[in-house]
Amino acid sequence: MLQKLYNPVLLKELKLRFRFFKSITGLLFYLAALVVFVGGFLLIVIEFSNQRYLRPDESFILFIMLALLQMALVLFITPGLTAGAISSEREKQTLNMLLMTTQSSAQIVIGKLTSSIAYLGLLLIAGLPIYSVVFLFGGVSPWQLITVFFFYFVTMVAIASVGIFFSIIIKRTIASMIATYSTMVFLAGFTAFFFFVSIMVSELTAMNTGQPINSSPLAYFWASINPGALVLSILISDLSYGLKEITGIGVPIWIPYLIFYSTLTAIMLTLSIKKLRVNMKRG
Repeated sequence: MLQKLYNPVLLKELKLRFRFFKSITGLLFYLAALVVFVGGFLLIVIEFSNQRYLRPDESFILFIMLALLQMALVLFITPGLTAGAISSEREKQTLNMLLMTTQSSAQIVIGKLTSSIAYLGLLLIAGLPIYSVVFLFGGVSPWQLITVFFFYFVTMVAIASVGIFFSIIIKRTIASMIATYSTMVFLAGFTAFFFFVSIMVSELTAMNTGQPINSSPLAYFWASINPGALVLSILISDLSYGLKEITGIGVPIWIPYLIFYSTLTAIMLTLSIKKLRVNMKRG
């Protein structure tokens, strides 16, 4: 049983990932960004409110902004860690040697993916003490923090899987990164744009027909796969209610979000495993 779980690729990648100075530097910059953000927020609130503490409602606002910032950092960092996982091996001419070992395609893909996720997980865990500021002043429950971190993980794995897939099917690392970042921008940015466009189209249709908007499934779909909308809907109950009023669909968007990103992960990993050795033969 232990022999089946043993993954030399994962062990090698973990050693290389955490041995490099740039990994430690990246961690320090990540924490510095969070500290500067929280410190700036505290200074602004204290300066303009003439008080030496945060009220629970202000603490909750800080938590929302911090949650959105961390989601943005996850979306920005993940493609850079995974989009070159396989293509860099190809560029260094070490991919053929890796594939000629006894390791299966699944072990190689999972090893590369897990090592990147482990580093990203370290970033998230290292940032937990910063949330102590939020809990110190109240307004946030531990369950909200756990829920947000769970969806960080779901999003992180999905984007990482996309990066691994493009790293396999695209020979050059720079092109793979462009493709992965484009996917990330679409999921995080264009879905928000399409959501507002769908709402505007529904309102114009209602104005032309003289009938109220009963539902807007398309707007609900775009909102349900947007990471920012997910974080806001989890933390702000009024937003979830407003989305229900606008789209006519009462299902919490975390349900389709979880289904979509879990399915995306499964598809990307399955295709990556199947394409790995096929692309080697073609290359």
